[in-house]
Amino acid sequence: MKCRSVRSANVKGKRVLVTAELNVARDRAGRVVDDSRIRAVIPTLKLLQKRRAKIVLATHLGRPGGRVVSALRTKVLAPLLRRALGRQVTALSDCIGPPVEAAVKKMNAGEIVLLENTRFYPGEERNSPSFAKALSRLADVFVLESFGSAHRRHASIVGVGKYLPSYAGLQLCAEVSTLSKVLGQPQRPLVALLGGAKISTKLGIISSLLRRVDNLLLGGALANTILQAQGLQIGRSLSEPAMVRKVKALHLTDPKLHIPVDLVVARPTGRPVIRAAGAVRPGEVISDIGPDTIKLFQNILTTARTVVWNGPMGKYERRPYDGGTKAMGRAVASSRAFSVVGGGETVDALRSQRLLNQVDFISTGGGAMIEFLEGRKLPGVELVRQ
Repeated sequence: MKCRSVRSANVKGKRVLVTAELNVARDRAGRVVDDSRIRAVIPTLKLLQKRRAKIVLATHLGRPGGRVVSALRTKVLAPLLRRALGRQVTALSDCIGPPVEAAVKKMNAGEIVLLENTRFYPGEERNSPSFAKALSRLADVFVLESFGSAHRRHASIVGVGKYLPSYAGLQLCAEVSTLSKVLGQPQRPLVALLGGAKISTKLGIISSLLRRVDNLLLGGALANTILQAQGLQIGRSLSEPAMVRKVKALHLTDPKLHIPVDLVVARPTGRPVIRAAGAVRPGEVISDIGPDTIKLFQNILTTARTVVWNGPMGKYERRPYDGGTKAMGRAVASSRAFSVVGGGETVDALRSQRLLNQVDFISTGGGAMIEFLEGRKLPGVELVRQ
């Protein structure tokens, strides 16, 4: 699949609305702890500046639910963008309306204004035509650089495309190209590693990948539901009992499917212990994959020529339950395979080990990456599809 790239757009002297994925990770004090999504959009912004465009930058932060939340104002992003671009970035106090339109009209070529959080308006997530039209009045051209939200039918993602000629940003083009190659023409063996909490969000991709990959490795709490579907005891571990029936419909005996054979479990009293799958006792909580599972997964990853990873293997943010995720991070980073990783927790785990620069491609999307690999059509991608 190919996208209509911003490289082909005539933007000289024109106002260009860029919807970017700048929903950066922040700590409890509101400080940005990860600027990777900002860095991902910089090449597109620099290209537009070089071509003398007037850049109107739109994004969202958090989930304000259609109301103004002071802690989620986008002005916190302006200094980071200034530092990365080496140019002034003016943060506006709203994202639509006459004052914003007046500010945009005064812009000179190469200037950038940053709009306020689009999700402060209910019309954003509802894909309201009136809100989309109000955004489109700010520009002559639209560039989508938000793969992380490309699976959502929001006004700033697809709505404005009804009113403006639309193109894909450089990062979005790279996302689509890379993930399309993984789906269509991967170097084999192709190994997928999936973790995280809910199997309900990944049941579709598990089913899809089983038809495409050479090996599928499953860890994290989502594997608990599979153990449960097999009739094995999981104690008080996180699972989705309502999904057991659907999980049973999967080919659980497929030799390509690998689930934990042993587990690190937390006990009501005393230190964590290692249990064989099925030997978890009442009151115990599965919190990580065990050492035999780590060795099994490592051996499979060693054979891979393409690896896709989304989701941690356990409670990676807490010791001593971070061992499985860290071991997978080292295995993926040291593999000879072309590696693609996505999802905030996965990227966070690799960052904590300082392994991000040893991964070939880091997707800016978690849910979007999952849906794309599942074979679904993403509304934002379809908008700029060539």
